[in-house]
Amino acid sequence: MAKLSNDDLLAAFEEMTLLELSEFVKLFEEKFDVTAAAPAAVAVAAPGQGGGEGAAEEEKDEFDVVLEAAGDKKIQVIKEVRGLTSLGLKEAKDLVDSAPKPLLEGVNKETAEKAKAALEGAGATVTLK
Repeated sequence: MAKLSNDDLLAAFEEMTLLELSEFVKLFEEKFDVTAAAPAAVAVAAPGQGGGEGAAEEEKDEFDVVLEAAGDKKIQVIKEVRGLTSLGLKEAKDLVDSAPKPLLEGVNKETAEKAKAALEGAGATVTLK
């Protein structure tokens, strides 16, 4: 197997969507038993600098999609839940019946917004955390 240079790898990563890249990172972490998360000490700004908390809130890149209520169109919501997850009919129905429940956890902002829009379009009440 030909060894890829760093530039070749970066070019390949540039062509991937965020979802594909996220899946790659998970596979990489599993394969090599490592974590790609930055150490906490690096993420913390110097104590004397202002705006540290505000900047952390703005840079949030992982969201949880929480189904608060199914609303009037429960069947439509169940269909959307099945489309967004790999759940079967019974599992999706149980999740919708037991709302409020987290539906997707640790997803990027784009995926969370699409899921929220799809579920709200079906009549559900959804929050992002």
